Amino acid sequence: MKIALVGYGKMGKEIETIALERGHTITAKITSENPLEDQDTNSFDVAIDFSTPSAVLSNIHYLVDHKIPAVIGTTGWNESLQQVTERVNSNDTVLLHASNFSVGVNLFFKLNQVLAKLMSQHTAYDVSMEEIHHTEKLDAPSGTAITLAEGIIENNSTYQDWICPQGSKTNADGKAINIEAIREPEVKGTHSIHYKSVIDTISIKHEAHNRKGFALGAVLAAEWIIDKKGVYTMKDVLKLQ
Repeated sequence: MKIALVGYGKMGKEIETIALERGHTITAKITSENPLEDQDTNSFDVAIDFSTPSAVLSNIHYLVDHKIPAVIGTTGWNESLQQVTERVNSNDTVLLHASNFSVGVNLFFKLNQVLAKLMSQHTAYDVSMEEIHHTEKLDAPSGTAITLAEGIIENNSTYQDWICPQGSKTNADGKAINIEAIREPEVKGTHSIHYKSVIDTISIKHEAHNRKGFALGAVLAAEWIIDKKGVYTMKDVLKLQ
């Protein structure tokens, strides 16, 4: 499989290593100096985007319009998902997006949903969340934290929204989950969810030790979407629906 890496930072380089180990070829490395628009789209079978929140939406539109299967790991564009879905379907192409491609994190998403449903019957517990990432991470809270919050809201009617004091969303509609977004050097990604009452606390946690899990998941997703049409997530790849 011939892969275009859209964004060639730390994640792009990690994906390159995994892809080569799995027998694939990197035929394009897209950066600000080597933009997507200058590429021969016939030179790759799939594109994997780990660029920046400011560039990702234009990248998505370009890939979709050129019917290039796209794996999108960059976050910060969820408000445009419906528009992107309509564009993918009208162009008869395929896009797979995830806030986190790690197999372990996606299992954690499922665990979070199950726990949220169980806790919905026990209103004496208040839920809160903490996410810790490296200081270079641009968005707060992380896309993974937002996905976790949405998983709680969908399965626990006590909560209708989320807020993040360190981000731009500090006001909520209804009772909100508080997400603390902490930035520390060299942290690959830690997410913790706490249900606390006056009696006790129940917590679940996922801690990434390196970027390899994210990169492997992105390559697995790229392998999976070939010859498919529509919009998918890692739930589809891992059969967690």
